[in-house]
Amino acid sequence: MNFDDQNPFAPDPTQPRDPPAQAAPVSDGELLPGLKHFAHEAPNGPQIPDDLRVPWGWGNLVLFVLMYFVLGILVVIGLAAYGVKPADIQKFSAKQGPSLILSQVVISLALLGYLAAEMRYHFGLPFWRTIGWRPLETGRLPRVYAYGRYVLAGFFLSMVMQLASASIRTKAKLPIENLFQDRHTAILFLLIAVTLAPVLEETIFRGYIYPVIARSFGVGTSIAVTGTLFGMLHAQQLWPAWGQIALLIIVGIVFTYARSRTGTVVASYLMHLGYNGFLFVGYLIASHELHNLPGG
Repeated sequence: MNFDDQNPFAPDPTQPRDPPAQAAPVSDGELLPGLKHFAHEAPNGPQIPDDLRVPWGWGNLVLFVLMYFVLGILVVIGLAAYGVKPADIQKFSAKQGPSLILSQVVISLALLGYLAAEMRYHFGLPFWRTIGWRPLETGRLPRVYAYGRYVLAGFFLSMVMQLASASIRTKAKLPIENLFQDRHTAILFLLIAVTLAPVLEETIFRGYIYPVIARSFGVGTSIAVTGTLFGMLHAQQLWPAWGQIALLIIVGIVFTYARSRTGTVVASYLMHLGYNGFLFVGYLIASHELHNLPGG
């Protein structure tokens, strides 16, 4: 079965593609020349929005998921060779915390590399702009204000979610709490949370997954589904706290809504950055700059 048969925007594989070297410069609001293959109207349907004109489809998503699982298996095998048991991985063992965090960094960079290679060598298009990292339309607003408001929105959203989480907190110890039993592990985790995590997660969920679902089932459905997938990605860290997992699903939906309204991953990234930034600052204050943790 060809997963892209239902994608009316997939280019004809028998037709030659323009080499990337011939692409003209693109202004902020202009569609990439290579994506003009996908700019026509869908059969019996309205013209597709610019931010959903992407060259990949369901088949590419399936391959990406397979790549994720293969990388995960390889990491588990690699960690096992160094004495890290699968049970330690599942429980986020404090002793193995740095190894688990660094292994996740390796997987993240490998996934970004895979997507970059797919954009550049399979589709012949630049990576970041093709996958949704387009400049925000600022209108008459100063650029600092236009971008900063999304960071502040994420900061405020994080504050609200922390208050809601406190009201439904489970008595069970969450796996992610094990990573905060050691000062150096906590620092490493927090740094990844405000640097690599927002870039990777926004690129995958709001840049790569969202357009495909939106094209097939509509923007509203894609906002809900993409947000749910985002929340469930963190389920292992928060198990069995279903209340906290549900709150993260809401956060994912809000991020995806921001991306859909602006047509760029930059908006959801800035909100994600503000959200994780609040958690970072809040934990530093609560732990007296991590000095209350062992290993200080």
